[in-house]
Amino acid sequence: MHFTAYFVYTHQRPDRRDIKLEWIRHVVANPLKEEIQRDGRIRRWGKVHDAEGRYLRVVLLEDGETVHNAFFDRRFREADHEG
Repeated sequence: MHFTAYFVYTHQRPDRRDIKLEWIRHVVANPLKEEIQRDGRIRRWGKVHDAEGRYLRVVLLEDGETVHNAFFDRRFREADHEG
């Protein structure tokens, strides 16, 4: 897993520094949902049980391996995305 400079910088913010890399790896490998943005970046969401069941959004570059952003998405609801 690789990281952009933007991710490294924002991951130091107080609201994001507690997001564990293992959670990011889990979401990347096991997303509940995936979307491709117009710019080619990939959004993946996953539930993090160790973070009070919150949903983590991970944004990857087009290569599918480089993490550009990761944050808890308060608007994501799993029920809205079930088949």
